[in-house]
Amino acid sequence: MAKILFRLRQVPDDEADDVRRLLDQNSIDWYETSAGKFQISFPAIWVRDDSDETRARKLIEDYQRKRSLEIRTQFEEQKASGEAETIFTRMIANPLPVLLTLLFVAFILYVSIKPFVSLVT
Repeated sequence: MAKILFRLRQVPDDEADDVRRLLDQNSIDWYETSAGKFQISFPAIWVRDDSDETRARKLIEDYQRKRSLEIRTQFEEQKASGEAETIFTRMIANPLPVLLTLLFVAFILYVSIKPFVSLVT
């Protein structure tokens, strides 16, 4: 019976490609389900044979541990050199979404507080 091996929702394409390649290299029989046209289905990689599940999970855990270490190291290097993306660099790069969000927050605060202020005056 098939079992879910790796959920693909919000997984970067390069990570999903690496997992597919890892399973192929280790001769593990797998298949993939997509999120579908309306993105409401369950995107995942499934293992066909139960006997391969433990080995596949171990391979993926090792891969993710290695990937996590590489990404953290890369981030620390970027942070040390001043190239790491911060919230302020994102705000400067995309000022319109930030401005619209602040306007929306101000509107919600106004609508929430106005009834109480009108009671006092």
